[in-house]
Amino acid sequence: MKTKKYRGQKLLDYMVMAVVVLISTFPFLWVLLSSFKTNNQILSSSFSLPTSLYLDGYKIAMEKVDIFSRFLTSLTVAGISTLLAVVIYSMAGYVLARCRFRGKNVMFLLLISSMLIPSNAMVQPVYFVVNKLGLYDTKAGLILVYTGFGMAMSLFLMRNFFLSIPQELEDAACIDGAGFGRTFLHVMLPVSKSAMASAAILTFIFSWNEFMYAMLLTSSEKNRTLPLTIKYFTSAFSFNYSSMFAALVLCILPTLVVYVVLQEQIAESMVAGSVKG
Repeated sequence: MKTKKYRGQKLLDYMVMAVVVLISTFPFLWVLLSSFKTNNQILSSSFSLPTSLYLDGYKIAMEKVDIFSRFLTSLTVAGISTLLAVVIYSMAGYVLARCRFRGKNVMFLLLISSMLIPSNAMVQPVYFVVNKLGLYDTKAGLILVYTGFGMAMSLFLMRNFFLSIPQELEDAACIDGAGFGRTFLHVMLPVSKSAMASAAILTFIFSWNEFMYAMLLTSSEKNRTLPLTIKYFTSAFSFNYSSMFAALVLCILPTLVVYVVLQEQIAESMVAGSVKG
């Protein structure tokens, strides 16, 4: 009786998971399949499978909008922003977790309180600072802004993860003669890969998908990121839906690849802070 009840519950769980997966992946799968269909096939039947592998949509999208150049710009900006965020905030998180100094908790609360400030409220000050620094319409300006916006979440993740690591690891390194910097580099960083991966993927996805500041802080084509291209899809591909879907796939694909590569580290970091010692 218990076996039948267990099997019924397991079957129900799988059915629920299948429905959730289908709902989550259907939009992307529909766009992906539509990118391999001709315009006539899309207009005649939106949900039919492609009868042949039509690749002209990708060719037209890359030629008409120069997606490859925008792709490299987005990859450069998002990649450097992610690297800087992980390096800087892992060091800051370690200091805030282990070092003792006056006002440490107040400083931490002030740093992560930026999560409570709407991004729209920071448009004017960010634009003013970037202009004053002479970084308007540069990749460096976007990198600086994106690295700053990744501070709150990355610092929160790194500090809490370092707090969950047993103090005995650092004590053992100290007995062996390791200083503060060597302990951080050779002991703490290797065991914090999962938290670093989570901080990295959150910063990368934000930097890759961000639209408002990319439009505000850039004016030339060479510094435009890939999300800005989506804004012009309606006018550039007003009747060429296969090219529009192809361009959308090229925009979405990198974030999916990053998540698939780092999904194990992300899953580990989600439960790492729940067990201490």
